[in-house]
Amino acid sequence: MSGAQGLRTRYCGEIGLADEGRQVSVCGWLDRRREHGEHLVFLDLRDHTGVLQCVVDRRLALKGEFVLQIRGTVQGRPEGTANPALATGEVELIDCAVEILSRAEPLPFSPHEDVDESLRLRHRYIDLRRPRMQGNLRIRAKVNAAIRESMDAQGFVEIETPMLIASTPEGARDFVVPSRLQPGSFYALPQSPQLFKQLCMVGGLDRYYQIARCLRDEDLRADRQFEFMQLDAEASFVGAEDVMGFITTAVGHAVLSATGEEMPKPEVMTWQEAQDRFGSDKPDVRFGMELVDLTGVFAETEARVFQAACVKGFCVPGGATEIGRNRIDELTAMCKKWGARGLAWFRVRGGDSALDGALSRFLSPAESATLLELLEADSGDLLMLIASSERIVNRVLGSLRLELGRPPLDEGALSPVWVTDFPLFEALDADGNPIPAHHPFTMPHPDDMDYLVRGGGESLLKVRSMAYDLVVNGWELGSGSVRIHDADMQQRVFSALGISPEQAERRFGFLLDAFRYGAPPHAGFAFGIDRLAALLAGEENIREVIAFPKTQSGSDLLTGAPGPILPAHLAELGLRPAIPATGDR
Repeated sequence: MSGAQGLRTRYCGEIGLADEGRQVSVCGWLDRRREHGEHLVFLDLRDHTGVLQCVVDRRLALKGEFVLQIRGTVQGRPEGTANPALATGEVELIDCAVEILSRAEPLPFSPHEDVDESLRLRHRYIDLRRPRMQGNLRIRAKVNAAIRESMDAQGFVEIETPMLIASTPEGARDFVVPSRLQPGSFYALPQSPQLFKQLCMVGGLDRYYQIARCLRDEDLRADRQFEFMQLDAEASFVGAEDVMGFITTAVGHAVLSATGEEMPKPEVMTWQEAQDRFGSDKPDVRFGMELVDLTGVFAETEARVFQAACVKGFCVPGGATEIGRNRIDELTAMCKKWGARGLAWFRVRGGDSALDGALSRFLSPAESATLLELLEADSGDLLMLIASSERIVNRVLGSLRLELGRPPLDEGALSPVWVTDFPLFEALDADGNPIPAHHPFTMPHPDDMDYLVRGGGESLLKVRSMAYDLVVNGWELGSGSVRIHDADMQQRVFSALGISPEQAERRFGFLLDAFRYGAPPHAGFAFGIDRLAALLAGEENIREVIAFPKTQSGSDLLTGAPGPILPAHLAELGLRPAIPATGDR
């Protein structure tokens, strides 16, 4: 980096032995000071590139985090005093003139401290000075730049869509904004630009993308915030494989830009295969312990616990010695919490490789032998089995597998997976209407149209969709689908969801009208930039790659949001709070 200007001629972290003898001006924060005798002071000056040692021959009234400009001459450090822990550890600045640009009061915490997250977020501007946060946000910037570069190169055009829109069903609650000019009416903030990007396809723009801010009023967790950024893309006259190719290229370019390493070619599997092998539609394929169907093993069993519609299990290598009985009891309680009646487990003994466990006496010799063979178990391993409905078995074993085997997010290489052929509907609601697994604009699989046209109730759950997700290291990075581009087909899906033609016209009339005027076949995708940046930074929580995030409860500790607004403002909007406001904001 050599673009320093203004008060500085160089950045602290870029100075090395090649600069010896040069006069430079550097600016930054006083990181540390060390006094040697009465007249010699070492100042460590820090900017976002690193730390530079500056030698001052007189004492100055300086404290930590003062903002300084220091002018001096670069020289190599005396023999034996180099600091290999610093990129600039072979040089120092001498003959220094120091100017105080800004004084700092004692900080609530040091940028070198690990402190409680609430304190970090309350004083986020200090937290952002830490090298970890500096690095994370600069990785994010590289991701954004690489995404734009890749999408531009693939013929996509960047288009901004509105932030104030009509409320539409996207699977989560909208944030709403009252209208001052039309009292009693509300805008919604976009959960995604879905409908507008489809309209761009009807408008002939062919390939659209946007780094879009989206907002969803849903519970927060490690990989979810109220507001988030996503790469949003749509293309005309393409299918699922084309879109998966576009996105794989963009994500791969972002990975290379941020890490310098190539992203492995993604594995492709159907939703059903992901459920069968990993018990999850977000499979983490970095480790084994895959699920094995054992239902046939117990087809004629006398063990009542295994007389169920579905029996599956997996093998924990070395688990017989590494996992004690107290831990097994904890895992059993977890499985019950996840929906199972219990957990069946067996240790594989040494020598004869016999099974040892509370249920082992109920197994026939043939069942024990087949169990060992199918799970490829050796002496010292631990076998975990669940018997119930297929849905419960997959969900519980999938969660148990992650509990026992999931490595840290940043361990090993990235392992991307494309998951395809999702169910169009994930369940039925209390009124018997299907709940869409993605948004209601997803094209049904052509092979399953009979279930949609002539079916109803449970048969609708057999309909697959032309939807696909990109999963990396067990995190759902994003989702996409081939879109419905025919008004009649769109109304057929609406009708299956219990949305009448009148309701559809009122809520989506503009989209249905557009389809009637010549809509090209189109498909798209969106992935979370926060999640991708967190993966590349090795962070388990996306808050660590967002400059000013909300807490788990949705609060902004820095600004105090959310909070009440002035009564006069409420009156202007024609609103009256149902719950009395507190404070005077």
